[in-house]
Amino acid sequence: MLELPDIQSIKNWGIEVKNPFVIAGPCSAETREQVLETTAQLAQKGIHTIRAGVWKPRTRPNNFEGVGEKAMPWLVEAKERYGVKFAVEVANPKHVEVCLKNGIDVLWIGARSTVNPFTVQEIADALTGVDIPVLIKNPINPDLALWMGAIERVYNAGIRKLGAIHRGFSSFQNTTYRNAPMWQIAIELKTKLPQLPLICDPSHMGGKRELIQPLAQMSLDLNYDGLIIESHITPDLAWSDASQQVTPDRLAEILSALKTRQITVDNVEYQSQLEIIREQIDEADREILEAISRRMRLVEKIGYYKKANNVAALQMDRWHEIFSSRPEWARALQINPNFIEELYRLIHDESIKKQTDILDSDI
Repeated sequence: MLELPDIQSIKNWGIEVKNPFVIAGPCSAETREQVLETTAQLAQKGIHTIRAGVWKPRTRPNNFEGVGEKAMPWLVEAKERYGVKFAVEVANPKHVEVCLKNGIDVLWIGARSTVNPFTVQEIADALTGVDIPVLIKNPINPDLALWMGAIERVYNAGIRKLGAIHRGFSSFQNTTYRNAPMWQIAIELKTKLPQLPLICDPSHMGGKRELIQPLAQMSLDLNYDGLIIESHITPDLAWSDASQQVTPDRLAEILSALKTRQITVDNVEYQSQLEIIREQIDEADREILEAISRRMRLVEKIGYYKKANNVAALQMDRWHEIFSSRPEWARALQINPNFIEELYRLIHDESIKKQTDILDSDI
């Protein structure tokens, strides 16, 4: 387990915290009027930390890339008028300098920056000696080591008000989501850094406003510490990411519908039943592993048979048969077929590796 022992919880960040902690605001600060009106409506809904994109790193040029430093007076005015805090994404030391000069309260490092250790280190160096909350989004690709490396770099710069934002990961597969959640990666991060606050970004994860509520609820079910959600006074007219933003009124409806969960329960009967079910899960897992072991022994047997007959390891007809039939079997057993697809990709990769090792061996 990585030791970052003195990371501070959100309640010690000097920010008003509800359960869950919520950051909300427009994808981009577009105009003074838009910033002020959005802030006013969100503050009225009880949101005390507002997000606004000042610089917008885009995949391709000639798209709207934010108004830049010009937006800072709008944010300062909104802070003073409505008594809120502001959170802004930074992608280089100059951004950090501008934000600190204008009293921005929270900074975050975006996914496109997290993927580059050089960029993260430059930002970390600019933060040395500063006492400000810094949130680090997961990298675009599903790489836990990169995410943890970015967190370590900022921690080593002396930042202790530190948190992670899970916004999902790019995937070559077609999914329901703009960025596939891959919850297991965020759970692994939380396992390695249990003291690190973890915030979900259902706006970027889903890419559609109708997915915000179920994704937010899923994150709370997994004991996340907070949410960052994009909210705009006129979402359909937003200059960036219109489809994933909601009005402040709709945001309030989403938040009121969310259910927070208890971490532990003292009920003795509950604990007893939970232990019984967990023992049953342990037994089921042993049976699964025994079945996988049995399958791998058969894979090895096939590998030696292919070697004896000089046959290639990968047989596409057989792979297509497995990949089409197993999800159907899963569906009949009321198991998520997408989960089984992913599982069998891993099983198939390991099977091919075993067979190629046999084909290349001297035995």
